[in-house]
Amino acid sequence: MSTGISILLATRGRTDMLKKSLLSLADTASDCKNLEILLAFDNDDTETYEWVEENVLPELDYRGVNYSCMSFARMGYIRLNEYYNALCDIAAGKWLFFWGDDAIMETPNWDKIILQETKFRVLRASAHNNHPVAIFPIVPQKWYEMFGYFSPHQLNDNWVSQVGYMVGILENIPVTITHDRFDLTGNNNDETYKNRPMLEGNPRDPRDFHHPAWNARRVEDCERISKYLQSQGEDISWWENVKIGKQDPWEKLKANDTNSQMVQFQLNRV
Repeated sequence: MSTGISILLATRGRTDMLKKSLLSLADTASDCKNLEILLAFDNDDTETYEWVEENVLPELDYRGVNYSCMSFARMGYIRLNEYYNALCDIAAGKWLFFWGDDAIMETPNWDKIILQETKFRVLRASAHNNHPVAIFPIVPQKWYEMFGYFSPHQLNDNWVSQVGYMVGILENIPVTITHDRFDLTGNNNDETYKNRPMLEGNPRDPRDFHHPAWNARRVEDCERISKYLQSQGEDISWWENVKIGKQDPWEKLKANDTNSQMVQFQLNRV
């Protein structure tokens, strides 16, 4: 039976953090039967998996949360999206929720808020000091059916957010998440945090998020979404105006950037 929300989470070397993160989701949900937690582990990280099996999974069982675990040959942070794409392939939820083991859910009944949405949207909760990027984006199952991936690039949150903003479907929801990351809270300055190379900052590198080939790929994704929206009878004038230069694709992002956190980042022209 399909669940409401599939929570996608790749984790390594974090035990207490992971437990706190997952239980924050379960303990603030209106109904744990709405949840499906999908976990990705590296097959050389048996210590984490065995600890979770003993200390976390029984807690999820007690709360009536569905879950599944997948094991992978280690791909590392540089291929983070591949873990999440694989989790999408087994997800049963109507919504796919990109989650992190350093995230804490703060909003009661958050699952109800997500399940109220019936349209094809990228949902953005408030996190990371209200960063305008959807740091923990939520997309409909149709997203994965359409593309065959959550994100084709390592920067999952940025990819989904930029596509959502560009095509005009990113929607803020009244859900708050604490991103308990070292540079934000002073907590969790561990090896997982330190060893996370980012494919961003050198657009001449073909792997870089802002390389012209990736920019073009995001435009292609927007085109596919636009065609789907049109087939559902939705207004696609935002994207049509973006393409001809009459609409700033980043207008909504700038409006959400209340703390000027995007100043140092490159926003590509369509």
